[in-house]
Amino acid sequence: MAYDEALAKRVRRALQDATGVTERKMFGGIAFMVNGNMCCGIQERNLVVRTGPHAYDNALTRPHARVCDFTGKPMKGLVMVAHEGIRRSDSLKRWVRLGTGYACSLPVKQPK
Repeated sequence: MAYDEALAKRVRRALQDATGVTERKMFGGIAFMVNGNMCCGIQERNLVVRTGPHAYDNALTRPHARVCDFTGKPMKGLVMVAHEGIRRSDSLKRWVRLGTGYACSLPVKQPK
């Protein structure tokens, strides 16, 4: 399963000022990690955002967001945002900030 490389470039630009950012192939797409913790990723043309448990329900109320269930089961703490919800740069940045904020709240993971 391929991922949208143009969207990946946009996410990289949104993360350009963040420190500790790495990329990793994951779930048939690409994941963006901050200090070793996933903050967001791309599966096909969708943005996957790690919201954490506290922001999860609120994130699901936003336009074009839905439960992340590409594994066949809902993944609590992850939200999938359809391409329509991230067309505008400011929308994409808001979602990326949400994921980055959660990833930065977690303990730093050392690379293996």
